[in-house]
Amino acid sequence: MFGLTTGLAIFLIICLLLACFFEFINGFHDTANAVATVIYTNSMKPTVAVVYSGLLNFTGVLLGGITVAMGIVNLLPMDALVDGDPYHGIAMVLALLISAIIWNFGTWYFGIPSSSSHTLIGAILGIGIAFYFLPGNVGGSAVNWDKAKDTGLALLFSPLVGFSLAIIMMFIFKRLIKNETIYKEPTPGKQPPIWIRMMLWLTCGMVSFFHGQNDGQKGVGLIMLILIAILPAQFSLDSKINLQSVDHNLIVVREIISATDTTQFGKDEFKQYHNIKEHSVHYSAAIVGKEFSSDIGLKERFDLRKDVVKITKGAEKLLKSDNFSISAKESARLKHEIKAAKKLTEFAPSWVIIIISISLGLGTMVGWKRVVKTVGEKIGKQHMSYAQGASAEIVASIGIGMATAYGLPVSTTHMLSSGVAGSMVAKKGLKNLQKKTVKTIALAWILTLPVTIILSGSLFLLFRAIL
Repeated sequence: MFGLTTGLAIFLIICLLLACFFEFINGFHDTANAVATVIYTNSMKPTVAVVYSGLLNFTGVLLGGITVAMGIVNLLPMDALVDGDPYHGIAMVLALLISAIIWNFGTWYFGIPSSSSHTLIGAILGIGIAFYFLPGNVGGSAVNWDKAKDTGLALLFSPLVGFSLAIIMMFIFKRLIKNETIYKEPTPGKQPPIWIRMMLWLTCGMVSFFHGQNDGQKGVGLIMLILIAILPAQFSLDSKINLQSVDHNLIVVREIISATDTTQFGKDEFKQYHNIKEHSVHYSAAIVGKEFSSDIGLKERFDLRKDVVKITKGAEKLLKSDNFSISAKESARLKHEIKAAKKLTEFAPSWVIIIISISLGLGTMVGWKRVVKTVGEKIGKQHMSYAQGASAEIVASIGIGMATAYGLPVSTTHMLSSGVAGSMVAKKGLKNLQKKTVKTIALAWILTLPVTIILSGSLFLLFRAIL
């Protein structure tokens, strides 16, 4: 298998199975949020709801692209993924997956809505921080803090946004829809009017589809982490992308950077400036007479990947710097060339997307009852009305869809459970919330990052010592 020893091949298979299992748990953990509203408003039978949601999750992964997936990969710099020893990569991947699975499975078992996104980010950060404690400090800059900050803000504000927008949505419903049926508790065993059912079917489907687009991509990112860590040469570059075309993109990036006024540059700006020039020259020399990655030796492919990553990331950092003076036209041109160059390194094979789609879709169809009960019965003191279910779903689908468009991982759980809470508050104020459940969800939200950081970091150091 790809020239691997038997031991490495076994570890590769174990890691891939664990990634699929994580996504499987993600399916029945997070999808409960999407189907809770249609089940508790009698709009859809539970079995039909989870199959419907599962299929849309599957479709969302297939059509979602890989922007969020690459956001997960880029939380750890490439230098942290590969340091010459494939077993170090295995230690990293095993620690990440096992810690994320333990927390996700534990919160599901106790019926606590908890974020798989939060869990995964915490596990990745834990590994990055653990690099600081390795002998010789070999991973001194293992955490991509810029990307971690963007991701952390998205996760931090998602429940606040979900809560606030659900209240606003309920206000809009009250102003536009005067039919009182939509604001009443469902009659047990009786279906609502068809127009209400269709609205709830649509909103449930939207959340499921966007959940697939966002959370499914996290599974794709996990598998790419595994493949890059264990098989860096084979999965460093997209074999379909023309190397000469990317060279043109990188040359334009270098030319724009070189023409910039550097008199205001500080130490970091000069570092990025020289890195871009150095790696651009190396890339151009390495691909002379070569068209695709198949023309490059396996060992040299990862060096080309490093060139592209260093150039594109360096240029992006310069764009964010106040000391980098450039016209709006040149800035747009630079962003275009950066995006085009990234196609060589930011990709996922079709088989990766398909197996994650299947894992998430199947997971959606089992194990959903525990979290559904919490979302449907234990957040508010009253039974969920049709309007409350629809407002929470609309807010969640919009929030997840926008986050996916910007390549940010966001929590389906946080968006929807906070949306349900907001819809309950909109009707009768804060007294309409069950304080015990809200405290439990909030505690899980607060503890997820520190617990997964400590767990994954500790496991990583342990595995590094024994592998």
